[in-house]
Amino acid sequence: MRPAAANGLSLAAAEAFIRHYIDLMNYASQTGDGAPLLAASDAGCVGCKQYADFAKKVNGSNGGLSGDYLERVTEVSELIRGTAGRLRGSAAVTVGVYTTQTSPSAKPATSKAAKYTEQVALSPSKGNWVMFEIELEDRQ
Repeated sequence: MRPAAANGLSLAAAEAFIRHYIDLMNYASQTGDGAPLLAASDAGCVGCKQYADFAKKVNGSNGGLSGDYLERVTEVSELIRGTAGRLRGSAAVTVGVYTTQTSPSAKPATSKAAKYTEQVALSPSKGNWVMFEIELEDRQ
């Protein structure tokens, strides 16, 4: 459920929506259920669909993810209104050490704790923001 602070098309609502969207990504990673994530996404969002598809296959519920894999937003910044009512921005995110196993027979891969930036584009839809595109960048 979208938090009240994420309702509307203000910059403050955009920041709250981006934080909420990361929570939806975490939910998909935990459960494999990408439906809430996709419901908050534009139908043409390629990165959104890729994330939901991966989470359906590899998630905490089926043992594909373990450890500190949940993303934590440290900052939302660079919110700029663009063309067609869209808005661009970025979210600084951290994750801890976690293990990914893409199938029961696959060799587990351990990822180090990391800080990275998610570049986002939001689009207005029915009076609220939806995710138009999301890209991971600057993994450190």
